[in-house]
Amino acid sequence: MSSTLDGLRFWRLLLITLVLVLGAVIAARWAVQRAEYQALHEAAVHSDSQLRLYATSLHTLIERYRVMPSVLALDPELREALSAPLTPEIQHRLNLKLERINEATRSSTLEVMNAEGLAVAASNWQLPTSYVGHNYHFRPYFQQAKVTGSGRFYGVGVVSGIPGYFLSRAIQDEQGQFLGVMVVKLEFPELEQSWSQRPDIILVSDERGVVFIANQPGWRYRMLRPLTEQDRQELQAERQYYNQSLVPLAYQDQQILGPGQRWVRIRGPERVGYYLWNTLPLPAEGWNIHLLRPSNGLDSSVRMAGVAAAGAWLALGFAALLLVQRRRLAQERQRRRQELEQLVEERTAALRTAQDGLIQAAKLAALGQMSAAMAHELNQPLTAQRMQLASLRLLLDQNRLEDARRILGKLEDLLSRMAALTGHLKTYARQSPRGLREAVDLAAALERALELLEPRLRGQPVEIRQYLDHPLRVWGDPIRLEQVLVNLIRNGLDAVAGCTSQWLEIRSERQGDRWCLSVTDSGTGIAPEHLAQVFDPFFTTKPVGEGLGLGLAVSCAIAHELGGELTAENTEHGACFRLILPAVV
Repeated sequence: MSSTLDGLRFWRLLLITLVLVLGAVIAARWAVQRAEYQALHEAAVHSDSQLRLYATSLHTLIERYRVMPSVLALDPELREALSAPLTPEIQHRLNLKLERINEATRSSTLEVMNAEGLAVAASNWQLPTSYVGHNYHFRPYFQQAKVTGSGRFYGVGVVSGIPGYFLSRAIQDEQGQFLGVMVVKLEFPELEQSWSQRPDIILVSDERGVVFIANQPGWRYRMLRPLTEQDRQELQAERQYYNQSLVPLAYQDQQILGPGQRWVRIRGPERVGYYLWNTLPLPAEGWNIHLLRPSNGLDSSVRMAGVAAAGAWLALGFAALLLVQRRRLAQERQRRRQELEQLVEERTAALRTAQDGLIQAAKLAALGQMSAAMAHELNQPLTAQRMQLASLRLLLDQNRLEDARRILGKLEDLLSRMAALTGHLKTYARQSPRGLREAVDLAAALERALELLEPRLRGQPVEIRQYLDHPLRVWGDPIRLEQVLVNLIRNGLDAVAGCTSQWLEIRSERQGDRWCLSVTDSGTGIAPEHLAQVFDPFFTTKPVGEGLGLGLAVSCAIAHELGGELTAENTEHGACFRLILPAVV
């Protein structure tokens, strides 16, 4: 009898054990699948936000130089040189001019090509890799500029072997006759260096799926999809990736998470693994930017979810056993109840501790990302502060208190600059698409422009007189309008510098369906012979090194693009600039 009872107890215990183990496996598997799905989607959303920041940094870098070929193509000296036979003297003068402009604007290379695609002048004319004398008629940026007036193309330099982004603009005479092409080449070493500090993989591919920018070695010139025969012929004719081997990137989609979001398995180029792959189109350039995040950061949370589910199932199983045992034996029931309750409490405490650790880890990760982004923007002011503090210590040791006070003033200015950087972080991150039109409060834009110029205003005894209507709403782009207002106010401050009476008058006036904002200064006005040239590119009366003469030219172009105009005239007090924009009805 005793042997039979022992056998029943054994089989019952074995059955209960099998149910608990099987249930724990099923619960852990279900929890892992749910946790993996949730973790992937949350990581995809976070990666998408990070990818947009990378796209903004690339777009901002290109936009800084996008208008440059158009501005240089209007230079009368270039038109005159391409309209007549090119002499060595004229060519040398053009080389020197392009060299000076390239140094001032910090672009990579500037070149001018004639109507046949021959480079007749370049900023690198003194280097062994000079473009001068080489014919680039086969390049798409030349053909595009010749046909449509402007062009863009990313490729490896045929002469230099250095990849870059080429922006071009057709040079035409007064009758619209095609004379040649102005080209600006941009290279991205600083951008790739900045991205290389990130643990994720960042790629930029062209319209054919060829990766040409990568933050880690071994990923550049990889093909994300097979090339057609037409693609190969075009690449060979354009020499886009000259002397570079294009190797396919072997990967397989595991799960599609959403538009531009997928979970893939990659075999190479350096390791096999699973990656969260986010893709964002760059329509302005016809490219795609990709962010590949390895699965390492997801595994721990998924495993923890499986352990938690298995523990919860086991806790429920033990609780069920406890209830069964309570019906059979009171003392045994009480003893087992205390043991199992203690076990449940310990496991619950462990789960809570693990959950709190995950939350804290997520907070620290977000804080690290924000700190890394801010450190890049605040590096220069912090470096300057360290130098100023070192100087301050020396001055205090020498008891030079007046000089020390001036150093403290400079430190205060640097702190203000750092505060302005953090305050404008969202504005700098926001994209400003070309052709953006929205309702803008011009008075608010003026206030932001004055805030940006506050350090200049504190150092110059200028009275700002404002006579503005409210509301003052126009159609435009707030960021570009702020740029125009900063240029106008800075010009006014320059004009009144050194005058006995220094003031600026800013006044608004409704003119039918448009608003006119005038900025009048108390300076000496614009010389009559210069009045017709103030909006010409590179025209300036400032000393060498204090301006390129592009501020008013760019402001005028922005005003026309927004459907308005920018004019200049002399008044009895000084110069007056009028910004006229469409009013919001």
